[in-house]
Amino acid sequence: MCGRTSLFTPQSHLEARFDATATQPIEPRYNIAPREKLAVIRNDSPGTIDLLEWGLLPSWADPVEATRPINARAETVAEKPTFAEAFERRRCLVLADGFYEWADTRGGSQPYRVERTDGGPFAMAGLFERREGERGIEETVAVVTTEPNAVVEPLHHRMAVVLDPEQQRRWLSAADRSVLDTPSAGEWRAYPVSTRVNDPTNDDSGVLEEVEPATQTGLDEFV
Repeated sequence: MCGRTSLFTPQSHLEARFDATATQPIEPRYNIAPREKLAVIRNDSPGTIDLLEWGLLPSWADPVEATRPINARAETVAEKPTFAEAFERRRCLVLADGFYEWADTRGGSQPYRVERTDGGPFAMAGLFERREGERGIEETVAVVTTEPNAVVEPLHHRMAVVLDPEQQRRWLSAADRSVLDTPSAGEWRAYPVSTRVNDPTNDDSGVLEEVEPATQTGLDEFV
């Protein structure tokens, strides 16, 4: 799954990389958790970068009792009632420059940071919803996941769908499940980071630093 991300790439670089203008300042974030804001480019506004709350709330769902899923499985995204309408009409790119996964160890869980080998930003496939409620307009988002590549597989059985530029255009223009593939492992690496990342209030560059991994089953670094 994808349950913690980062985005500290300078706003000017993001705008140039994705040919879109931010509608509000994008502050550096090193440890973004569910129910916080993710930077997204929506199919109904491909020239802007907006900030939406992480955790999808369909228009028909009870805002009090709804679970607000943070991920949607690529294999079932077109059929599940929670995601089907958004898949057809409200697709987006979720911008990030890394995410975190936790590997089981003999002493607990060891967090790992996963990022591109060039350290650059990337776009994950996403779905968004927009609804009016007592708190005003709520815009929420979920990240689409798929089978992991060889870098992420030792850490978790799912990973975010990361789109290349051509796939980004196709995802925004049509409900095309063929773009929801597993990213190539050659462009990715993972390395162990401090358990400080477990607490989302630790939102500073220190959570990016590589540490010695806890004792585990042969998992060190994947490049």
